[in-house]
Amino acid sequence: MSALLESYAAGRWFRAADDGEPLLDAATGEEVARISSRGLDVAAMVRHARETGGPALRSLTFHERAALLKALAKHLTERKDDLYALSLRTGATSRDGLIDIDGGIGTLFSYASKGVRELPNDTIVLDGALERLSKGGTFAGQHLYTSRPGVAVQINAFNFPVWGMLEKLAPAFLAGLPTIVKPASQTAYLTELAVRQIIESGLLPEGTLQLIAGGAGGLLDELTVQDSVAFTGSAHTAGILRRHPNVLDGGVRLGVEADSLNCSILGPDVRPDDPEFDLFVKGVVAEMTVKAGQKCTAIRRVLVPGPTADAVIEALAARLAKVTVGDPRNPDVRMGALASLGQRDEVRKAVEALRASSEVVFGDPRGASLLDGDAERGAFMTPLLL
Repeated sequence: MSALLESYAAGRWFRAADDGEPLLDAATGEEVARISSRGLDVAAMVRHARETGGPALRSLTFHERAALLKALAKHLTERKDDLYALSLRTGATSRDGLIDIDGGIGTLFSYASKGVRELPNDTIVLDGALERLSKGGTFAGQHLYTSRPGVAVQINAFNFPVWGMLEKLAPAFLAGLPTIVKPASQTAYLTELAVRQIIESGLLPEGTLQLIAGGAGGLLDELTVQDSVAFTGSAHTAGILRRHPNVLDGGVRLGVEADSLNCSILGPDVRPDDPEFDLFVKGVVAEMTVKAGQKCTAIRRVLVPGPTADAVIEALAARLAKVTVGDPRNPDVRMGALASLGQRDEVRKAVEALRASSEVVFGDPRGASLLDGDAERGAFMTPLLL
């Protein structure tokens, strides 16, 4: 049996009281790790963040926090080869891994730079000049920003297990808020490795970063008006979170990045022999194949003028036919697997629903022709154009 992922809670690594559920290699179906949070005291995690992490972080100036983010980015850069290797097990190709891992580290560098350039070397930010509110100057007002004494909870999607965490950690850390991370289970083993690298660095003050590997239990029940939740995932789950009493009535701030309906639009003045036509086709294929289409920014629809529709379909099909699908450990593979067999089942179900009002013009939703890999045990799909 593979290793059980551990949560990082209240200053120590926590191992669940059971054997957990298996997490499988997206390409081979082999067990990578197991996951469970049974027995985890989430209330203690929130208290630790509030009582230990928050005060330690708020005592630092914005510039000091920015310096720690920069140091952390350098630390992860030196260790990203280990992240690359494990990322392949999520079904991501090497190119996909660069987006997730280097993209996340780049976010740390970016916020570190913004903290120094755009914020003062202080713990407060003055908003405008002192305002005189009385004729004699005996009554005046001054707006300022300072850190809330709360906790930032992040609930993340499966597609970017490193970037998804770091892009939320960086601004929260800079703002003086300790973070509790709840990654999606399918790819949580990559998030856990990144958190281990962060904790081992010793750079972040104790209590400013904690990890839940597994279910979050009653985490939202412990939050109050000073706390916030940043969620990335489905609109269905977002709806459940929005209806939580602490969000509805308790003042907990909820930020949601849910299902999107992005599209690519070809202008009516573009002809098949124009360079813009080729650029359009290349862009659509990239959106369909990078991360196997598992991006919040990936397009779902291609809108084209009727007279050029057949030419677009033909050009897309020709380019998609050259895309090699398979085990991302093979350097000749351009598109890897979906994150899990469950995701593959969801895609197939959605395609069947769409076929009631459309037809498949490229790809086979029932199988995949692979350059390398197991078509049944791996979560593979061909690019699909309807």
